[in-house]
Amino acid sequence: MRKREVSALLIGRFQPFHNGHLEVVKSIAKECDRLIVGIGSAQLSHTFENPFTAGERHLMISRAFHDEGLDNFFLVPIMDINRYSIWVAHVASLVPPFDSVYTNNPLTRRLFLEAGYDVRSAPVFNREVYSGTEVRRRIVQGEPWEELVPRGVAETIHEVKGDERLQDIMRDHSPEATI
Repeated sequence: MRKREVSALLIGRFQPFHNGHLEVVKSIAKECDRLIVGIGSAQLSHTFENPFTAGERHLMISRAFHDEGLDNFFLVPIMDINRYSIWVAHVASLVPPFDSVYTNNPLTRRLFLEAGYDVRSAPVFNREVYSGTEVRRRIVQGEPWEELVPRGVAETIHEVKGDERLQDIMRDHSPEATI
């Protein structure tokens, strides 16, 4: 009989996936046999807050994991449904079975706790520097940003011209856009 694997779920927007996310993943991966990464707000793209598509984020994360030798994971795009009373069931229907959820988002924490899941805090790594907002801000301002993300993420952003996209978004919407 096969030994039962322990699985963990981590949900984030990963806009973009950065070095802080990678450290979180590596830390959680030590505590489980299989990591499920939910790519949240999968339907959103082409805005300052959510510039990258679910497919682009999937590629970024896959490349980062490959470069780190991480291979026991699933990446699952998760669209928002804007009905919190059924959101956990929605997520559970999309991903493989999991034993625990790692999150620092208060709403996500509350919803999974109310549904009876084991919810744990995700570790935080140098949050002042490693944040999607900071990466996006630097891209828009033309400042160095590549050192904040894994190599495969930077390659993907350049390939899809995500840096140009962000700059265009901010130029096109500058009166109402804020960083």
